[in-house]
Amino acid sequence: MTAAWLPVRPLASIVFMSNDYSLKSRIAVVTGASSGIGAATALRLAEGGASVALLGRRADRLTELAEKIGDRALAVPVDVTDTAAVTEAVQVVRQRLGRPDLVVANAGVMLGAPFDTGEVSEWDTMLDVNIAGLLATARGFVDDLTSAAADGRADLVLVGSSASKLVFPGYAVYSATKAAVNQLGRILRAELGPRGVRVSTIEPGITATELGADMADATTRAALGEMRAAIEMMRPEDIAEAIAFGASAPARVNLAELLIVPTQMA
Repeated sequence: MTAAWLPVRPLASIVFMSNDYSLKSRIAVVTGASSGIGAATALRLAEGGASVALLGRRADRLTELAEKIGDRALAVPVDVTDTAAVTEAVQVVRQRLGRPDLVVANAGVMLGAPFDTGEVSEWDTMLDVNIAGLLATARGFVDDLTSAAADGRADLVLVGSSASKLVFPGYAVYSATKAAVNQLGRILRAELGPRGVRVSTIEPGITATELGADMADATTRAALGEMRAAIEMMRPEDIAEAIAFGASAPARVNLAELLIVPTQMA
């Protein structure tokens, strides 16, 4: 029998004390923040009470987003493939916002083409951004995260892709880079988890973003458009909500790997 005086609260509120509460006072960094999932994630974390450093190549978009968020946002134009620039950006974030305790490594590119005709320069771009850029981001902020973990919560979120698990002909190299992200997350969980840093890999499927718009192969680009038109795509805000949920969980809980796909996708 339930006592009449006990308050009735949703289970999520009991366990997580609400997302907005648990993101307060967090200092977050989001790469690829000039559009898509990165921009939506920065907005969601700020709405939850976090201060957010916006990292990306397009300074005008970062500035516009920072103005939209307000005083708790910092625009830091940077190319994540430039390791020296990332190191400098780390210092700027520390000086202007403080020690980061939540890093979302989201910057990525998707350039599809048949393997035997694809532009090797596009392969290099994907390797540079999707792997080397993510590594530079994680390495640049790892000391801050391990330090923050000793005082409470610390999160490293790697944004991968459903392509690491599903088969998409024409996207061999892109899929390989995202498989690398997935495995990197597993190893970093083993290395950093015992030190209190949660490492999460979020793997979105087809989402309404600019991803793929600049691929050189016209046939693959057209096929992507047809695939997107055939189903109701996810929105960047959907992925941002998942990232915020994981970051707001108690320190003892790690949302280790999350595959997110549209409902209509087999």
